Formats: sequence, C-alpha cells, structure tokens
Amino acid sequence: MQMVSPVKRDVLVLGAGIVGVSVALHLRRRGLDVILVDRQAPGLGASFGNAGLIQREAVFPHRFPRALADLARIARNRSIDAVYHPAALPGLASPLARYWWHSESARYAQASANHAQLIATCLDEHLALAAEAGATSLLRPTGWLTLFRTPEKLAAALALAEQAKTVFGVDYAALDPAALTAAEPHLRLDAAGAIHWRAPLSVSDPHGLTMAYADHFVALGGTIAIGDAMALGRQGAGWRVPTSDGPADAGLAVIALGAASAGLTHRFGYAPPLFGKRGYHMHYGLQGNAVLNRPMLDAESGFLLAPMKRGVRLTTGAEFAAAEAPPTPVQLERAEPVARALLPLAARNDETPWMGVRPCSPDMVPIIGPAPHAENLWLAFGHGHQGLTLGPSTGRLLAEMITGEAPFVDPAPYRPERF
Repeated sequence: MQMVSPVKRDVLVLGAGIVGVSVALHLRRRGLDVILVDRQAPGLGASFGNAGLIQREAVFPHRFPRALADLARIARNRSIDAVYHPAALPGLASPLARYWWHSESARYAQASANHAQLIATCLDEHLALAAEAGATSLLRPTGWLTLFRTPEKLAAALALAEQAKTVFGVDYAALDPAALTAAEPHLRLDAAGAIHWRAPLSVSDPHGLTMAYADHFVALGGTIAIGDAMALGRQGAGWRVPTSDGPADAGLAVIALGAASAGLTHRFGYAPPLFGKRGYHMHYGLQGNAVLNRPMLDAESGFLLAPMKRGVRLTTGAEFAAAEAPPTPVQLERAEPVARALLPLAARNDETPWMGVRPCSPDMVPIIGPAPHAENLWLAFGHGHQGLTLGPSTGRLLAEMITGEAPFVDPAPYRPERF
C-alpha cells in the first residue's frame, strides 16, 4: 500500500482549551496554516469548569497566604477555600515554597503589575473575537459581586478595591445592605455589604464560548484533530504529533496544555515549576421564581455562585493533590449547605461533580514565549485562575511574537526563561 505523506503545516498548536484555541485562531487570522490537536474536543479541560468570568478587575493575582492565622486555618484542612492531600505535599513542596517566596509584599507588587498589564486587555480582546465568532450573546455585561458577612472584612476589601482603582483603573461600586438586596433580592443572608465589580463580563456558557472560537477557527480554514499531544517529537527542524487522521507535521509547535504542559516541556530541556490547583463545580436549580442576576463570591466562605445556561454553578476554591489522585470533592460538600443558606437552591442538576486543574506558576503570571532550549517551540500556559480571562490576550500576544509583529503589550514579564 502506498503511504500518503503528512501535510506539513506552519504551526501545530497542542491543547484545545481557551488558551490553545485563542492562539490557533489568532495565528490563522494572520494567514498561517494551523492545526490544533488535543486528545478530546475543544474546551473540555479546565476551560469547561470555570466561574465564567472575564475578570477585568483581577489585577491582584491569588497569592500564597502569609499571615499566621490564615496558615493555621488552612493547615487544619477543614476549610472551603483551600484543602490539600497530605500525601501530595512532598511533591508540591518546591513549587509551593517558590509561590510563598513570590508572595512577599515587594515581589507580589511586581507580580501584580505584570499581571495587570495583560488583564487590562481582556475585555477588548474577548469582545473582538466574540464579535467575529458570533458569540457576543454569551457575554453578559453584569459584572459580579464579592459578598462580605462582616464589616471588618468589607472595609479591608474596599481599601484594596480603591487601590486597584487608583493604580490599575478598576471600576467598582460599594453596596450597602439595602443596595445589595436591590441587586440580588433573593439573598437569604443579612450581609454587611458587597463590592460590585462593574466592568467584568459574565459568560453564560464558558464551554460554548470556547467552541464558538474553535468553530470560527475552522471557518477561517484551520484544522482541529484528535491526537496525543504528549507524543510530540522532532521531525527534521520542525515537529510531528500523531493524530487519528495520521501524523501532523509543522514547522513550529505551541504547547498550550495547561497543567499538563510541564510534563511535555521537560523532554525538550525546559522544566518550569508549574503546579496545579484542582477545582470542582456543580449546577443547581433555583426554587420557585428565585433568580441570581450576576455571579457572586462568598468571600468569607470561599466559593462562588454563577448563573449559567445549565443552572446556578457553584465553583470551589483550590485543592492541592497529586496529578493522578482521584477526585475528592470535599470542598463542594462543605460549600453546599452554606450556599443553600445564602440562596434558595433546588436540586443538583449534575450526576457527579466536575473537576479540573488550574495551571499555576509560582510568580503568579503566565508563561508566554519561545521555549528556552528548543528551536521553533513556543509556550503558552500557567494562567492560574485566569485562563478564560486571558485566553484571547495570550493568543494575540503569542501570534504577534511568532509572526514578528510589534507586540501589543510588553512580553518580557511572561518570558519562559525566567524559570
């Protein structure tokens, strides 16, 4: 039988989450022949299960707790916002130690400035892609709420919000109990108040948004294939990966595999201290005529409720576990009764909780740029809690770097060689 030679393309993008899809779409918009490869259909990894927020206000990344009271609380392992598997801690010790180090005040201020530069672009970049992809109906200009039970916590958060406004141009409004009740009339809690982050967009179907971008990529002539990204290998000066349609060859490759990325990059001489934060979600109905008008974080309990196409989605905080560990949705079990006291939730809409892994870097900013020790290999991962927010911005930045355009933001803070 005569063998058909693989079609050689310009770029092979590995990983079909929101980041990989956005990279592939931006490269295709610039005329490159791009194939997007993943072991499953687009948007089914961490992009599927997030809180559905495009967070213009997220200029302060999630830092490692440094206050002794917070550390003692988390060490007891009974919280909703953060839990850990004791057996996983030895394997996580090195990246978590670096995470703690980068969370020191001066270093954290620099991380925030680096993070904020990309965050500032997120609304424009999503709106541009969504308009092209016919997906603007999925983006709701409602903003979202951070709810506080105690006046002391609210006051501290308002001081930080004012700093975000002054330094980074974040838009917010302080809601007293009456204003909060007017905004969300079905709340059952007498809260101290809330912060309304007014600029962010709420996404009614995060998977639908990723699929809309992926469909637009295909409509522009891009190719999506099912394949084993972890089998990436050299093919001459370029790259090859096996797919269900045969080998896929390209001159350049982009690794955008989220939390799995470091497992592949180390084969090519680059081993960043990436670590994962697992998270869970469950959807619920609402009783009677109750509504939730916008996403809402219970800041003092550590979970978020968001109105979605499938129902109200409850998303949890961070779970630290080994990559191969089975799901342990203890945070969800702890959060659900608290959420029911907050809002009239009805029955669960899902048979089992969903679980995904957020890919985190110790300095709290993503890794975007050329791989340090492998020619024609590019990287786009490590977005932590902001993969959905930063997908299109990352896609544009990396596409501009690859094609030699002037980057629309300074890429230096995200350079892979910093690790």
